[in-house]
Amino acid sequence: MTQRTRWWWVRHAPVTGVDGRIYGNSDPDANTADPPTYTALARLLPKDALLVTSHLRRAIQTAAAIRDAGLDLPAPLIEPDLGEQCFGDWQGRKREEVWAELNPRHLFWLQPARGRPPGGETFVEMVQRVVLTIDRLNAEHAGRDIVVVAHGGTIRAALVHKLRLDPEVALACQVDNCSLTRLDHFGPTESHPEGAWAMFHFNQRPAEKLGVEPDRTAMLALLPR
Repeated sequence: MTQRTRWWWVRHAPVTGVDGRIYGNSDPDANTADPPTYTALARLLPKDALLVTSHLRRAIQTAAAIRDAGLDLPAPLIEPDLGEQCFGDWQGRKREEVWAELNPRHLFWLQPARGRPPGGETFVEMVQRVVLTIDRLNAEHAGRDIVVVAHGGTIRAALVHKLRLDPEVALACQVDNCSLTRLDHFGPTESHPEGAWAMFHFNQRPAEKLGVEPDRTAMLALLPR
């Protein structure tokens, strides 16, 4: 039977205090005040999985909220290379300010996956570090369920390599907070020595799937005032 490793990707909860600013791989806290969402995730995610997060607080806090809601897994394995893209000098600045300063022919507009923020990394470079971590964990924990709480950029990076998406196309994929994406690895086999990847869910909202009404009051509290 072909060996199957299931990757359950969860984007972190909404962040607090950024007020429309680019936060990239800086470290704001997450707002996890939406119990139905975490209850739904705890019910959907496998109970005997390896739990992994990036090193950033918002991912660790989201994983803790899911565990507190009933997902009985050991403390997560922390993987810094699954962190969000570094936007360098743009981090902490309002998006509209940065966009207004960019020349219309700046590479970030023409090829955003290959454009480098000053002092930061390109999305293509991010893909390279994320993929190395995925491949290592996939080899070390082959045949298991792996739950990863990480970031929109991290999930897009996984799509680029594992589904062979063009990086520019991946950047156009919407990844919502607390959404669930699942990628499974099959193999290896004689005909496919590196195995093969398939996507089973993308940007799934767990609360809606289970018919649970999210806490709208908590969500409204996140809106800019």
